[in-house]
Order: sequence, then structure tokens, then C-alpha cells
Amino acid sequence: MQQHKLYIHGEYTESKGSEWIDIVNPSTEEMISQIPKGTEGDVNRAVQAAYDAQKEWEHIPNIERGKLVRAIGDRMEEKRETFIDLLQEEQGKNYELACGEVDLAIDYFRYMSEWARRIEGEIVPSDRKNENIFIYRKPIGVVAGIVPWNFPVFILARKVATALVTGNTLVLKPSQQTPNTAMEFTKIIDSMDIPKGVYNVVTGTGSEIGNALASHPKVHMVSMTGSIPAGTKVMEAAAQNITKVNLELGGKAPAIVTANADLDVAAENITTSRLANNGQACTNAERVYVHERVADQFVSKLRHQFEALSMGNPRADKKADVGPLASIDRLEEVENMVKSAVKAGAKVEIGGERGDVEKGYFYKPTILTNVEHEMEIMQEEIFGPVIPVATFKTLDEAIEKGNDTDYGLSSSVYTEDMNEAMRTINELKFGETFINRENFEAVQGYHAGMRKSGLGGADGKHGVEDFLVTQVAYLQYKEDKK
Repeated sequence: MQQHKLYIHGEYTESKGSEWIDIVNPSTEEMISQIPKGTEGDVNRAVQAAYDAQKEWEHIPNIERGKLVRAIGDRMEEKRETFIDLLQEEQGKNYELACGEVDLAIDYFRYMSEWARRIEGEIVPSDRKNENIFIYRKPIGVVAGIVPWNFPVFILARKVATALVTGNTLVLKPSQQTPNTAMEFTKIIDSMDIPKGVYNVVTGTGSEIGNALASHPKVHMVSMTGSIPAGTKVMEAAAQNITKVNLELGGKAPAIVTANADLDVAAENITTSRLANNGQACTNAERVYVHERVADQFVSKLRHQFEALSMGNPRADKKADVGPLASIDRLEEVENMVKSAVKAGAKVEIGGERGDVEKGYFYKPTILTNVEHEMEIMQEEIFGPVIPVATFKTLDEAIEKGNDTDYGLSSSVYTEDMNEAMRTINELKFGETFINRENFEAVQGYHAGMRKSGLGGADGKHGVEDFLVTQVAYLQYKEDKK
């Protein structure tokens, strides 16, 4: 069993603390590694290293930074199978999704590397004679990247690739549940000719390391993916220094199935969208609103999709569709939410209980009907393989209920009527709306939420801009009369 170290100023180093955090395989409940429970002193060392390195890093030509970022993706591809195996072991993803996440992370480094020559400023007209106004886009400085446990490889890539190509330096805090892939990634950085201090890793708890990073006066932006409570704490800590925050904080994505939908397409894609990563993704379809005229037919098709799924340890069975939840806490929370829904009148169509296993945090894929919009199961993020299905009479009602949430990340609509599609796109208040397809974003898009789903975003042109600051230069010159 490996005991990891911190990575600060280009070197592996011991934590100033003496405690360790056990990392557990959620499929087997076996301890697989340990990480240092880092301290505020560790954060101070890492931030100072990043702060000192940033002065040199931002003056390296953009194209050279881009080449390094692309090379990171190439090195990851060489270790692709290692990342897939570690991801399955520490997080419980099925084999297909683990492959997809690692491949997407590799592609993300390559995609972001191409922005090196596309970070552009502007020249705007002045109201004064003999003056030019230049708008520059410059690195923000030191970025703290706080990575969640549900997509530890891809979201690491989101934060690292974007920060580095834009000339920022980074202090990374991997999840205390899934750090092994981040530590494997750190080996790649350590093997490359990247200036010391540009990339640093401090492990530990969110309450201690996350707070210390967010409140640090030499951290200029906190990019954090996680829960609303965690994001709230980051904002409170960052407010001490008016530090910029970039937050993705979860979702409660509605899936609207109209009477004009292709029900086979809807059932298949909602199954994919609900059960991706065993139901533990911020963009997962979290609640369904289906027109009452086609509700019975839709639920029958959805149940058929769920019945065809297999459950098991994804690392031992590459064909397993559904793996474990990430922790015993997750399992108990999902279990309690379903019990509360049933007590309030919901009907279990399939599932509704733990998996038939001796070890591991498994919960059976579950469909609930006879649910009301006001129920907890329809209002609070489930983050597990459970989908509640409610009915509606009119599209007005579906849109109103879809928008009636504290969240605003993703949404989806299933219809063959273009008028319905365009109307829902225009009226749904979510950062993303998917029409007749699964809920998964593109690297060239912009993954951002509204309301309590976060601030700022990631991916594409706008994701790059979030890691930059603006400087305006007013240049007055003398007119040569000669």
C-alpha cells in the first residue's frame, strides 16, 4: 500500500502534519492507499512556491506554454491504462466511462494547448485625439484548483490545462476520497521540464486545505467543483481578500418528455444521463417530467432500460454497467432519500434497495413514480442511481416546474416538435439544455450554471477567459508636426 507525499516547488515532500487519511476502494471496502492530512503550513509553502514561479511562467511565450500543455496530454496517453485502472479502483466507475473520462482528459490538454495563440486583446477607439486604447488579457496569478471525487481525472485536466496555458500557476487539492489518479498525474509533471513551483499538490480535508487556499492572500482565484455547502464555505473564505471564485456546485437537472417525444430515444438517453458514473454527476438527469398522455408508455420503456443493466465491481467486471457509490455516506444518504420518498407516497417501480453484495457501497438503479414536485426527492440533489418521474398536463407546467429549483446547471428536453424545442431552450433557466440527447457537455462549449449551481464556468473560449484578468492601457502620443 502506497503512502503518498505532497508535491511542492518541484519536489516530493512530507507534510508538516503527522496524520494520514485512508483511501478506500468503494467496490471492496479495502484500503488502497494513504495521503497526508495536510496543514495550513503546507498550503503556505505551496502557495508561496506558486507565487514565486508565476512571475517567470507568465513571461514564457504562450506558444511554449501551449507545447508543454500538449505534451502533458501525450504523456497521459502513454499511461492511459494506468489511469483507467486507478480511476476504477478509487472511484468505482464502470470500464466504459473510465475509458471515456481518461480519454477526455487527454483530449482536454490537447484542446487547451491550442488556445496558446488565441488569447487576444483589443484596440478600441478613443474619444481623445492622438490616443490609443489597448485592452490586454493577462494571467490572473496563482490559481487554487479544488477537484471533486466524482470525475477526478477530467476535472483535474479542466483546472490544470486551463491554468497553465493562460500563464497561471497552480496549487491543486485533489479529493480526499480519490487522490490516487492526481498523484499519478503528478509523476508526469515531475518528469517534465516545467519550472519548479508552477504545479503543486497539497492533500487533505476540504475544511482545512480548501479553507486555507481560499483565504490565502496570495491566491488570486479559486476554481472549485463540489457541493453547495462546500462552495459557500469557499466563497466566505475568499471574501476575506476579495479573491475571485469559479464554482461548479451541482445540479438538479429536469428532463422534460413531451407528448411529441420519441419515447425510445427519451428512455435510452435519460437512462444514460441518470446512471452515468452511478448517478454521481452534476449534470445527471435528476428528475423527469413526462406528459400524462404518454407517461405509462414512457415508464414501461424506462423500466426496460433499467432491467437490462448489470451491477458489479467495475474493476473485476469490464461489462458491469453500474458500480458502487463513492462512500458509505453516499450510500446511506441515497437510501434515506428513497425511504423518505416512499413514506411520502412514491411508488418504487424497480430497485429501491441496496445491491445484493457482501462488500461495497452498491445501490440498485431505481425508478420512482407517483411523486409530487414538492417532495424532497424532486427538490434536493440525489447523486445516486435514482430517478423520480412526475407527470404534467401542459408545457407551461413542465417549464415552470423545471425552473422551480435552487439549481441551474443542466436540463434536457425530448420532443420531435421544433416549436417545443425552441420554446423550452428559450424559457428554461439553466446553463445547459440538451435536446434529444444525453446530458454531457463538449470541451469547446461552456459548462456553467445559474443560481446556486455556481459562478463562472469551464471549457471553450469563455472558460479560458475566466482564468484571465483585463488590463486597459491608455496611450497618449504627441503629434509630429514636422
